[in-house]
Amino acid sequence: MFNATTILCVRRDGKVAIGGDGQVSFGNTVIKSSANKIRTMRNGEVLAGFAGSSADAFTLFERFEGKLEQARGNLTRAAVELAKEWRTDRVLRRLEAMMIVADRENTFTISGTGDVLEPDDGIAAIGSGGPYAMSAARALIRHSNLDARAVVEAAMNIAAGICIYTNDNINIEHLA
Repeated sequence: MFNATTILCVRRDGKVAIGGDGQVSFGNTVIKSSANKIRTMRNGEVLAGFAGSSADAFTLFERFEGKLEQARGNLTRAAVELAKEWRTDRVLRRLEAMMIVADRENTFTISGTGDVLEPDDGIAAIGSGGPYAMSAARALIRHSNLDARAVVEAAMNIAAGICIYTNDNINIEHLA
C-alpha cells in the first residue's frame, strides 16, 4: 500500500467522478497541502489519479497518455499495455505508485505488478486513506441518493477525518 494520499473513484447512474486529497507528506511531515493528484486526459474523456511518489506519477501519467493515444482512446487496451510495460521495463518497474483511470464505461486500478483491476461495484480507491474512502463511498451508495461527485466529496472528507496522510483539500473531476 502507498502512503500519503487518498484517491477515490465512484461510478453511479452513468456518471463517474474521481477525487484526490492535496496532502504531500515526507515521513511524518506535511510538505504541501494543495497538490493535485488527479488529471483529465484525452480532451476531458478520461480521468486519472495516482498514489505514490510524485516524480513517478508524472512519468506514469505521461506513459499512460501515450498508451491512450496509441489505443485511440480505448481505455482497456491502454491500461493493459501500460501495466505490461510497467512490469517489464527496467526503469518503470522501479516506480512506486498506483493509478486509477476511468472513462464513461470503465474504471481500472493499475499497478506495477501487472494488475489491471476493474471494481465489481464501480468504486475504486488507492493510497493510505483508500480503505476509509472506499468504505464510506460504499455506505453512501447504498444508503443515499447522492450522485457520483457528491459521494466522492463526502467519502473523501470522511477519510480525511480518519487517515493522518489525507487532508480535506480535495480536488474532484467528473464525467457526466
